[in-house]
Amino acid sequence: MKSTGARAWRVVGVGRGVRLVLGLLAACALATLAQAQSGEPMPRPPQLERDVQFWVRVYSQIDTNAGFLHDQYNLAVVYDTLHFAPNSPPAERQRQVDEARNRYAAALRRIAAAGDGPLSADDQRVRELWGAEGTAARLRDAIEDIRFQLGQADRFRGGLIRSGAWETHIAETLANLGLPAELAVLPHVESSFNPRAYSKVGAAGLWQFMRSTGRRYMRIDGAVDDRLDPFRSTEAAAQLLAYNYRVLGSWPLALTAYNHGTAGVRHAKETLATDDIVRIVRSYTGRTFGFASRNFYVSFLAALEIDRNPEKYFGSLQKDGEARFQELEVPGYVSIASLERALKVDGGQLRTLNPALLPSVWSGAQRVPKAYRLRLPLEGGPWTPQLLAQRLTPADLFAGQRGPRRYRVQAGDTLAALAERYGVPIETLARMNRVRTSAPLSPGRVISLPEATPAVTVASAAAPTPAPPVGAAQPAPTAASATIVAALAPPSPGGAVTADVAERESAEDAAVAAAAAAGDKPHAAAATPQPVSAAQAEELGPALGPAAESEQNPDPTDYSVARDSTIRVAAVETLGHYADWLGLTSARLREINHLRYRTPVRIGQRIRLDFSQVTPEVFETLRHEYHRELQAAYFAAHRIVGSDVYIARPGDSGWTLTQHSAQLPLWLLQQYNPDLDLAELHPGTQIVMPRVEEVGAGG
Repeated sequence: MKSTGARAWRVVGVGRGVRLVLGLLAACALATLAQAQSGEPMPRPPQLERDVQFWVRVYSQIDTNAGFLHDQYNLAVVYDTLHFAPNSPPAERQRQVDEARNRYAAALRRIAAAGDGPLSADDQRVRELWGAEGTAARLRDAIEDIRFQLGQADRFRGGLIRSGAWETHIAETLANLGLPAELAVLPHVESSFNPRAYSKVGAAGLWQFMRSTGRRYMRIDGAVDDRLDPFRSTEAAAQLLAYNYRVLGSWPLALTAYNHGTAGVRHAKETLATDDIVRIVRSYTGRTFGFASRNFYVSFLAALEIDRNPEKYFGSLQKDGEARFQELEVPGYVSIASLERALKVDGGQLRTLNPALLPSVWSGAQRVPKAYRLRLPLEGGPWTPQLLAQRLTPADLFAGQRGPRRYRVQAGDTLAALAERYGVPIETLARMNRVRTSAPLSPGRVISLPEATPAVTVASAAAPTPAPPVGAAQPAPTAASATIVAALAPPSPGGAVTADVAERESAEDAAVAAAAAAGDKPHAAAATPQPVSAAQAEELGPALGPAAESEQNPDPTDYSVARDSTIRVAAVETLGHYADWLGLTSARLREINHLRYRTPVRIGQRIRLDFSQVTPEVFETLRHEYHRELQAAYFAAHRIVGSDVYIARPGDSGWTLTQHSAQLPLWLLQQYNPDLDLAELHPGTQIVMPRVEEVGAGG
């Protein structure tokens, strides 16, 4: 029976989004990817087979009214399958889970204490689950490792049906980039192919992008969230996966980084001196490398197995078909009401075809942005921007006033409340006024508010000030400038951000800030929430499988402090930054590092730190926050649209390369080439150069 859920869409012809994807990777990168695919891009090591089979069972044998009680490290050990009454409340389900967990914990204690002595039939069954691995010491450890996993067969089956809507576009996007076709099943793990999926920590859409990561590749503001668009988010996911592969060198690691972050996986690879996914999954003990990170690749392999053989697991299925549509570039900032009138298209159809437009647009509080690629039904004949412009009146096009406004802070005002009231992202307001997003506001203080951008110009941020050459002396920052970047994100014209959007952004900011403040901490089995109902799991992680445990972040830089109290210098860092975060003077740091006055620090250089005033954890938090805000400011105004390969010439350095494009910061160039010394490039060295454009330049 054909599902009537998600509608399928298909672009007629090659639209701008598809053309963008065609040029995302340079020839040598494509050759590297093709070479990788000549073997087996997604290896399925025998040592991980028990883990794969566990997730096959989760995805195909039990639905959201059942779950496995299992060991979180040895997934072959499944103690019991718990069944819940349909529609039973979460509290009742949790009671069942707790009772079962306590029962098996007691059994493990008895078995460990009994040694080779006689056991009851039930205890003997548990003992046999462990086989030769079940020593007394291991069984005592297993008491704390009992975990509950809710089933997902109903969700996976629904995802298989929904996937028909976008599988052609996903396949074309991956093929155009030279990426493995197997990556197309990743949305099964991330969202069960639900384009409206939204997790508690702020990941959204088919590919579950965090807002901070999504802004690298997509438009995300008060009017548009491209994460909710299956087509544009697919193109962004392909870019992110290709980037992860270039940095990490294997698809198992690139996929693990999609969940755990590029820096985290790169650190695991360097710590164990291997890119073997088996060794990393079994041996790496990074403080945030928990259950989700260990299981992300094997759950992907399980999804791949089922997706290749859906009839074996679910019988006959009828996938959603594809629908056809046309795209039209909007000539100015136009309200939905004006577009409906000019195009003679029903608002419901427009909303179905344009899921990235937020509720504020449909309510009339915001306008559809200029140059936005609006999707229309094929019926009614072809549209062009010129034809639409003829149908619109001058009053239909927004023409606001530019320039900042001023506001005097009243008692009780917060930055978040003002951002919501005046329709600005809180990060934009913070950067304009050089404060933290969480900073209190003193009554009487005058702050700046951005105005909307006129329809006759393309919204853009002020061009960033070029960084000094690598190796050149850099001034020490003030306390305020050490963690705040003065870069203005372009406002979305035409009204206020909805409360729903503001709440989501605040929730995500809080989650990211909490992760940075907490640092890497051990994850016990009970530390990560284990949902017992579909509703709970939908809120925590839409896929009901291994949800992200750390911030999804493509930045491969390791900002942690080594055990010997040293760090490696990252791009756009100075001794002044370190001194400010440590509560010391630059002179003190020069003294302990034997650096002469005015001698600059270099990217990759080891610097010894003095933690007499703050702890390493505080330093790491401030360092993370500085780079997070620096990158957030940049990606509020720019996005990555592809990459090229540049061959270094005599005299080239990171500084000279960034001068080829005023929009390319040194830190982004370093992220794309984390293992290169950008201060001293040898002629002939291949350098990956990300291509960026200003947000708003292309819709």
